[in-house]
Amino acid sequence: MDYRHLLITTDDGITTVTLNRPEKRNALALDVMQELTSALQTIAASSARGVILAANGPVFSAGHNFGDMAGASLEQAQALFAVCTAMMDTVQAMPQPVVARVHALATAAGCQLVATCDLAVAADTASFAIPGGKAGLFCHTPLVAVARNIGRKRALEMAMTGDAIDATTAAEWGLINHAVPAAELEAATLDLVQRATRGSQHSKALGKQAFYRQVDLPQAQAYVLACDTMARATLTPDAQEGIAAFLEKRTPHYSHKA
Repeated sequence: MDYRHLLITTDDGITTVTLNRPEKRNALALDVMQELTSALQTIAASSARGVILAANGPVFSAGHNFGDMAGASLEQAQALFAVCTAMMDTVQAMPQPVVARVHALATAAGCQLVATCDLAVAADTASFAIPGGKAGLFCHTPLVAVARNIGRKRALEMAMTGDAIDATTAAEWGLINHAVPAAELEAATLDLVQRATRGSQHSKALGKQAFYRQVDLPQAQAYVLACDTMARATLTPDAQEGIAAFLEKRTPHYSHKA
């Protein structure tokens, strides 16, 4: 498919989706979010093993487009944030691991998008902010994803001060997995997505879905869900193939279907 605001390439089973609206700082305008959601849904149903989410230009993403909000009615504003939430949910509903490759500033909903990805690698030139706290519109929805990565106190520090944190701090706080020199960003991201897509695709998809279902549950409920999921997963062909290969000391041959 042809996209107005995205570039999509696939190499050796890894699909890279690149936000390509640098003149607008890759703002997540309504049409951009709708296009990105559609693209991710298409990739989710494809044979891709993993996904890299990247961006072109001096900014990874500046977040929401204020033009969509200026003069909006309550219904229009609610619809806008519903589209944003659907986009974020799509990232985590995909069977494939999704890795953000962040080369520069990710702010507000752009920071939310990075926090929503399964994994993230950033260049040492990148920074992250949810700046509404020092302006007129608090970053309510970005804070949902950010707080689930870095905890309450650090999330509220970002949200209330609006100050940016650098990539090293983002890695220390758990917002991203790794901060690397800018020249090594592409290689480091590719290395991570390749390691994250080893093994059975079906098993990985079950694991990702179960993780997001259990991670915010109370521990007892999380174990109920995880035990049932793992018991059922034990009976799948790929699980039995992996067990047999281990016992027989041979290389497993998985179905390669998510």
